[in-house]
Amino acid sequence: MKSIFKWFFIIGGVFLVLIIAAIVIIPQFVDVQKYKPVIEEKVAEATGLPFALGNDIDLSVFPWVGVKLTDLHLGNPAGFNEKDMVSVKNFEVRIKVMPLLSRRIEVKTFVLDGPVIYLEKLKNGRANWQGIGAKQDKKAVVEKKTEKSSSEKGLPIAGLQVDKFSITNGQMIYVDQTANLKKQISDLSLNLENITLEKPIGIVFAAMIDKKPISFKGTVGPIGKEPGKGTMAVDVVLKALDELEIKLKGKLIDPLDSQSFDLELAISSFSPRKLFSVLNQSFPIQTKDPDVLNKLSLKTRLKGNPASILLSQGEIQLDDSKLNFSASAKEFSKPNLKFDLTLDEIDLDRYLPEPEEKKETTRAGATASSKKTDYGPLRKLVLDGKVRVGKLKAHDVVVENIDVHVLAKKGIVTIDPLALNLYQGSVASKLVLNVQKNVPQTKFTLDARGIQAGPLMKDALQKELIEGTLQIRAELSMTGETPDMIKQTLTGQGELLFNDGAILGIDLAGMVRNITAKLGAGEQTKEKPKTDFAELRMPFTAKKGLVNTDGTSLMSPLVRVMAKGDVNLVKELLDLRVEPKFVATLKGQGDEKQRSGLMVPVLITGSFASPKIRPDLAGMIGGQGLPNVEALKQQVLGAKENPKEKIKSVKKDLTKQIKSLLPGFTN
Repeated sequence: MKSIFKWFFIIGGVFLVLIIAAIVIIPQFVDVQKYKPVIEEKVAEATGLPFALGNDIDLSVFPWVGVKLTDLHLGNPAGFNEKDMVSVKNFEVRIKVMPLLSRRIEVKTFVLDGPVIYLEKLKNGRANWQGIGAKQDKKAVVEKKTEKSSSEKGLPIAGLQVDKFSITNGQMIYVDQTANLKKQISDLSLNLENITLEKPIGIVFAAMIDKKPISFKGTVGPIGKEPGKGTMAVDVVLKALDELEIKLKGKLIDPLDSQSFDLELAISSFSPRKLFSVLNQSFPIQTKDPDVLNKLSLKTRLKGNPASILLSQGEIQLDDSKLNFSASAKEFSKPNLKFDLTLDEIDLDRYLPEPEEKKETTRAGATASSKKTDYGPLRKLVLDGKVRVGKLKAHDVVVENIDVHVLAKKGIVTIDPLALNLYQGSVASKLVLNVQKNVPQTKFTLDARGIQAGPLMKDALQKELIEGTLQIRAELSMTGETPDMIKQTLTGQGELLFNDGAILGIDLAGMVRNITAKLGAGEQTKEKPKTDFAELRMPFTAKKGLVNTDGTSLMSPLVRVMAKGDVNLVKELLDLRVEPKFVATLKGQGDEKQRSGLMVPVLITGSFASPKIRPDLAGMIGGQGLPNVEALKQQVLGAKENPKEKIKSVKKDLTKQIKSLLPGFTN
């Protein structure tokens, strides 16, 4: 037994001496330069491009198997500007020998210094990276796929450790002659720290993109013995252009199988305007206020997989506005969407562009609008969205407490409620859009109460037309998507009601007082003209574009106005009759008694573009409108006797003033 062990140790010792001798002697006596042409030939054969190595080649065997190369050059195909497509100043890798016996890889050094990659696309569309590599036959591809599937079970190693992994002084140049574009990445460096299977890997990356800084720092992992399976932590920070900072923290779950993720995303506050300025790009959005879009930040939690995504705890800060949000998406082929948005306040006028001059509609524009709309995507869409806004300003109109709920399913889109507060009043409405057929059908209901019409008109139209408390009730339906189709099918009913207000710019009662003053019964007034009223009611019905306004009335002290007739939206024609009366009462709202008085009926006809306003002479001659002298005396003066000459003068003055109230008055 002793002799057996003796010979065993002797043989083992001999082998050990031979291995050590080989490790020490081989690098000293093997002429590495002899194999340089062979290496260059094999690489050129594999890539189809010329390849060259520098003369400084270092080879080591023990305790580290290593190689050090300098001046690597992979040439460009013929016809390109640069000589090399890839060049490397220094390359070094060293791997420890003994751990390999136990399937452990220990890398002491992996350094790539001064790599330069040049990518170019010619005007004819040919690129220097196309066609690199030898063609593989189908058998090789099948074998490669088989090897990949077998490796999915796990790494064929028991452990991994890399002490130093770095890329320094890197460059990448991209030239596209077809787009006259050139981009350059310089000063590129990448360092990986703590590269093992069991611990998170540290990543430090920095570069200059077109002389502008970008950096990436953080940890990823551990990757585990079965990469792509299990949970992989992520904690990284991206910084760019000295303006943008993006943080991503969370975990990736089974990246190769379920591909799930649970991440927190945070974009620190930055200025979009400054960002575009740093990029030497003009800002793409024109705004009325140049100080907006100078502050933007975002944070949210993202959770999902290839089949669905969920955004929660979302917050966007835009200048002085704050938006909280949550959203989800699944069944992307439809898609199936859900969102909930809450905005505190925003002044949209600051973000809108300066108003442009109105341009005449061209035939080309009319042709473009006549194209049929594809409602297929809207029929598939599944949507459940809620929007709440505390305060919103647009076109100088201020709206508060907006509450909108949008539902869409099987081609029916419902907005209910669509509620808001508007100038001390409230608006509640509902909209249903049905696109199940090729022509959309729309139903709309509106109930508005307590709106102060004066401030609304002043802000919305920059005009003072009417004052009073406004109520609106309407139920309308229409079919079609173009204005013409909507006008032809508009059907429904409703009512506009103004209480305790005034029509500005016209003073019918004051006109009577002025006439009275001319007859010696009072003083003339010089106040800003307006017609006070207790109630202005405008009911309407619509059927296939024909709107009827019978029942329109104005109740005011000394004045009563009744109107009736039709408005043809399709042909854009007017056919209205207005019957004003001056009455001897100061009652207004609620006064339903038939009052006699001085009546001058007016007909409003013609088109929308060129309306005609004229007195209804037939009605006046019929005795319903034109009074006799005694009646005029009683209505205007309330006196028993007055000279006939003054009465005629009053009638003449009255006609003149009525004409002055109606700029379109024609005889």
